[in-house]
Amino acid sequence: MATALHMAADDAALQTAVRRSRKLLNRRALVAAAASALPVPGLDWAVDAALLSRLIPEINREFGLSPAQLDQLDPKQRDQVQKAIALVGSVLIGKFISHDLVIKAATKIGMRLGSKQLAKFVPFAGQVVSAAVGYAAISYFGEEHMKDCIRVARQAQLELPHAALGA
Repeated sequence: MATALHMAADDAALQTAVRRSRKLLNRRALVAAAASALPVPGLDWAVDAALLSRLIPEINREFGLSPAQLDQLDPKQRDQVQKAIALVGSVLIGKFISHDLVIKAATKIGMRLGSKQLAKFVPFAGQVVSAAVGYAAISYFGEEHMKDCIRVARQAQLELPHAALGA
């Protein structure tokens, strides 16, 4: 299975966006792992939703796909991006992200989150497993979102914001 970085291998601007996004993602996944290790029922779900509701817009921004960035595009380019978003099937690109929208999109990783809840009740080893699953679930979700962003940026032939700045 190709990673986001592999998908961006032939485009320096996309590679930069992936690297910057991964930096954000890894920090958030570590926080999710720490919250998952705590034996407080429901805390990890709340933390995961809060983390994702901040992380997804930041990843969108790295790829030039935040609502504000899309509003600045000329109408023809904006239409191309909207068509690419529809083609990719993402509900998280180019939209304001709410907790409800994150929960709806997180159904993709629902089984992992459910096993994380069950593992919490096994002393020590369960908390380690829960933390590992928490980290993996957030990482997986973020990686898949980056892949969607790459597909949309390529399909719409979108110039990334950092590429325009020479970063």
